[in-house]
Amino acid sequence: MAEVDFNWMAGGPQGSGVDTAANIFGRACGYGGLYVYGRREYHSNIKGLHSYFHLRVSNHEVSANLNDVDLLAAFDAETVVRHIEEVVPGGGIIVDKDQLEIKTLTIQTLPPEFKSMFKNYLESKGLSDRLSDLLKDAEEKGIHIFQIPYMELLRQIASKLGIDKLSKIMRMINVLTVGISFGLVDYDVELVEKAVRTFFQEKPKIIEMNVVALKIAYDYAKKSFSNDFKHNLQKLPVKEERIFLSGNQAVAVGKVLGGCRIQTYYPITPAADESEYIEAHEVLKTEIPGMDAGVIVIQTEDEIAAINMASGAALTGTRAATSTSGPGFSLMVEGLSWAGNNEVPVVITYYQRGAPSTGLPTRHGQDDLRFAIHAGHGEFPRIVLASGDIKECFYDAITAFNYAERFQLPVIHLIDKALANSSQTFPLFETKEIKIQRGNILDEDKLKYFEYRRFSFTESGVSPRVFLGTKGGIHWYTGDEHNEFGHISEESFNRTKMMEKRMKKLEAVEIEVPISEKINFFGDKNAKNIIVSWGSPKGAIIESLYKLTKEGFSLSFLQVRMIHPLPSKHIAEFLQRAEKVIDVEMNYSGQLGGIIREKTGIPMDFQILKYNGRPMTTTEVYNALKPVLLNQAPKRQVLTFGS
Repeated sequence: MAEVDFNWMAGGPQGSGVDTAANIFGRACGYGGLYVYGRREYHSNIKGLHSYFHLRVSNHEVSANLNDVDLLAAFDAETVVRHIEEVVPGGGIIVDKDQLEIKTLTIQTLPPEFKSMFKNYLESKGLSDRLSDLLKDAEEKGIHIFQIPYMELLRQIASKLGIDKLSKIMRMINVLTVGISFGLVDYDVELVEKAVRTFFQEKPKIIEMNVVALKIAYDYAKKSFSNDFKHNLQKLPVKEERIFLSGNQAVAVGKVLGGCRIQTYYPITPAADESEYIEAHEVLKTEIPGMDAGVIVIQTEDEIAAINMASGAALTGTRAATSTSGPGFSLMVEGLSWAGNNEVPVVITYYQRGAPSTGLPTRHGQDDLRFAIHAGHGEFPRIVLASGDIKECFYDAITAFNYAERFQLPVIHLIDKALANSSQTFPLFETKEIKIQRGNILDEDKLKYFEYRRFSFTESGVSPRVFLGTKGGIHWYTGDEHNEFGHISEESFNRTKMMEKRMKKLEAVEIEVPISEKINFFGDKNAKNIIVSWGSPKGAIIESLYKLTKEGFSLSFLQVRMIHPLPSKHIAEFLQRAEKVIDVEMNYSGQLGGIIREKTGIPMDFQILKYNGRPMTTTEVYNALKPVLLNQAPKRQVLTFGS
């Protein structure tokens, strides 16, 4: 089978339907047996500024983007200006025929910083600022320019549908670009139509309109450019059922299947998408009559209320969670400390984004690792679990509840914007082996025989738990230090014993949780060089690892999933065998590398870091790792790709 690796990007103003176009494109490829990985980039304003979606299509599973773009579907001139350098020779640009004479330096939505750099670029190339000149220069590099008369196509659509004003269908340019794109690569239009119908299934009135637009654009591309583009996408046999979902959706589905029945949140990017998805699917249909279930989703007045409401629900025996991002988590810290003091099994899904402060509200970052581990006044046990890909997001969302209830402590499920807003094709996730582990719970019958002490001292630090409202299960919760019953106590002996009881839970986690749930290892265990990382760089690292291994380099990858409590002994065993330890992270200081050194004494030999708000690509990770392996790299490399 010939290798397929096709990179498609759609870009335009926010609110113009870029996400819709990308979702239709990805679904259509999935229906044809192809695998897709895509990332969504957008500004923090609501409408108007530039957004784009980069989809990578392959005949095998892919887990990261490349730098290259094979076909750029531009809704506007700004998309061409921002991404033209990413389009490879032999690739193509779909552009509005009516925008060719636009002067690029007068585009109002381009920020001053970009205009200054772009002006220097034009001068260095000897080009005017007309879009047509920029495209002509691209043609000379072997890039195909597909000039599309969008207004003419819209008039055809309006005529066919009996619509009197073009303004009513201007937004359909997004579907036109999808039709043009698939026409250029000669893809099965029936699969694209299926994707359109599925995507708009909740809006039946507009399905036929979009199908008409799709077919008109598809036919136009086939008729006008049939021999102009070398790229070709053909459907493959579909051997299993597949899903196409984002990280937000994976967490949402995992929570619901994991038994979450209360979800609280205050809207914040990129976390809110998860709660909104649960809200849209909060009634769970089962095959058992009368056994349908539901999830209550509550939008609170602020994040303080969100964490406290989730804790209150957890004390009743309900599996409860809240989702937030950096600024919201800051507000949750007092409630998190209360939950730690009272051994509440609450889950916080923490979506990192660009920081500090409001920072980059819709951009990527891995800056909050130390904050997640240490946030709160005083010391109390917690688990910090970091997912590395969308599939892990799904399973970790379930595992987080199991940890929370088994060990009776807050669990922070640490994700990042790159995972939240990326989408990927997968075979259906296996759910038969999913287990709900609720820990040590006492019911009414068991309480008849002794006086219940909610915080009784035990060898493991985990006390038998009783749900609020259980007959005979009288207990108290307070923000103060307390005795075994929960009554406030400031006695020094009790304080020492209660602190040690709570902190023993970390020892229990160390003993009881298998190492396979704490770290993942890829490659040769005896490799001379080892990469250490966590979170979303995983996909780009694994693809680079396999490529470099094929080239003969000795390389492996240690992915740390449980960041706290850190499995220090096991990590040290891996790192001590390596000649070079290479830390790859999406923050300025290499936070995981620093934590590993604190816990093991082993320093990182090299750092590959990125903190410009854009995720790592396979291209740049590969290009950074290879010089390290050739002894030609500085100790610290900073990656900067992304617009």
